[in-house]
Amino acid sequence: MYLAMNRFRIVRGQEETFIEHWRNRESHLDRVPGFVRFHLLKGSETDEYTLFASFTEWADEDAFVAWTHSDAFRAAHVNAGQTTRDLYLGPPQLELFNAVL
Repeated sequence: MYLAMNRFRIVRGQEETFIEHWRNRESHLDRVPGFVRFHLLKGSETDEYTLFASFTEWADEDAFVAWTHSDAFRAAHVNAGQTTRDLYLGPPQLELFNAVL
């Protein structure tokens, strides 16, 4: 199992707009070999932002890497950040994990 997480700091008051963006976006993940599941997670809040994380589970690291080089990846990210730039406090932070147990 391989996990990819992007952490997002979303400007307070923009949480619903961010969630709707993810709800309505075409991820193209359902047609990618090795993709297992996706979750959008809401975390802690500060005076400035609410923390969110996108969570994808993959069969293995090779499946994730293949996706990042695929047409599906390019299609899912073609306008990344263009229409929602004002929602973010800084760029997302990518974190990658291999299951050990």
